[in-house]
Amino acid sequence: MKKILLHPLPLRIWHWANALMVILLVITGIQLRISGVASLRPHDISFLTHKYAGWAMAASWVIWLVYGLISDHLSRHYLFRKGDLKGTFRQAKFYLISIFRGEKDPFQPSPERKFNPMQKLAYGSIMAFFAPLLVFTGLFSSDTLFFRKYVLLWKIVGVLNAIHVMAAYVILLYLVFHVYMATLGPTIFAHTKTMILGYGEEPDDPERLSTLPQAAAARQELPKQ
Repeated sequence: MKKILLHPLPLRIWHWANALMVILLVITGIQLRISGVASLRPHDISFLTHKYAGWAMAASWVIWLVYGLISDHLSRHYLFRKGDLKGTFRQAKFYLISIFRGEKDPFQPSPERKFNPMQKLAYGSIMAFFAPLLVFTGLFSSDTLFFRKYVLLWKIVGVLNAIHVMAAYVILLYLVFHVYMATLGPTIFAHTKTMILGYGEEPDDPERLSTLPQAAAARQELPKQ
């Protein structure tokens, strides 16, 4: 096997910074739901942490989008391509059945194709829909924005809050599955190590490997000089 660069440094920094923000938002969001936002003071630590982490996540999403467009990261790794539909069913079969039989993952990541079809669907829906939905509903409900008075005037705070919480539950569910999927590498921490160091291992070419025994046998059969 040879090592290949799967995750450039900017993406690794973004990933772990974003992970920290999501964890902060989840913890403080649960605290807000338990105590009730109406009972909190404006300077409550949970309220402030949630608000500023939300602003940071909004900036993080913009950075991800700009970087993805400039570096061609989005078009290379997120767009569905010919053959991905068939690959989706093959990958689903692997996750639901084949993996428990010890069979090999049908998809091997590379610098050109980092995500299998199911990952494209999951990551794409989160980053293109649920994350901005969570961010924008949170910002629209924030008391720091100039249109807060219009939100109150139109009496849509309840609607925004319901959408915000629904998107938060979806992302929380995704986070649980994401952590679980991260353990499905060759070793339990292999994918995590790759996201920290940036390098993964590319399997040797099976066609090349299949010729090695025959080549060795042919060398043994050569007459000695």
